[in-house]
Amino acid sequence: MSEFVIAPPELATLPVKGTDSRFPVRRVYCIGRNYAAHAVEMGHDPDKEPPFFFQKNPNNLVVGSEFPYPPKSEDVHHEAELAVALKSGGHNIPVEAALDQVYGYAVSLDMTRRDLQGAAKKMGRPWETGKAFEQSAPITPLVPVSESGHPDKGAIRLTVNGDLRQEGDLNQMIWKVPEMISYLSDYFELAAGDVILTGTPSGVGPVERDDKLVVTVDGLPSLEVTVV
Repeated sequence: MSEFVIAPPELATLPVKGTDSRFPVRRVYCIGRNYAAHAVEMGHDPDKEPPFFFQKNPNNLVVGSEFPYPPKSEDVHHEAELAVALKSGGHNIPVEAALDQVYGYAVSLDMTRRDLQGAAKKMGRPWETGKAFEQSAPITPLVPVSESGHPDKGAIRLTVNGDLRQEGDLNQMIWKVPEMISYLSDYFELAAGDVILTGTPSGVGPVERDDKLVVTVDGLPSLEVTVV
């Protein structure tokens, strides 16, 4: 007889490039306004605001070729991001030890129901309806650090139907990957299986059904999805 009163949910996992192994996802942290130009684009001053984070759900991370346009929104935006997957964690991790916690990297999208997010902002409410909906984080298979190294510079771009929409460089991040890990660990106990989406450059904008999105980060496999 099962010890569970209902069937336990399936564990959220990500594939690892070139292997049959899977990476189990525990939590997903997303940093907001981590590129100066995007912060300005969203009406904020990047020189005065400390970092802030919100969460998506582990099963929002989806590897696939399609992004279903979500319900209850008429203004869904693309946000191209570098994803960081942790193999270990802890509390109060010093910056100089932060990269030791990283298993690998991937290319991801933080798809956003911008109209719902905007309404939540005006009312001072959480962002889950705008950020944490089903399949809201398309992602590539993870590339282990042994293959990718620790990307701290290089172009990040997004095109829609071949037209360039977003372009930046990883070295333009206000809070670098080691700093993000260290800062987060002051507030949460980080652990193996945590994934961090590191922010998006300027140029975010709406998508429509049948749009083809291609996200590239130098040194990593590209992410290609079609809005359906």
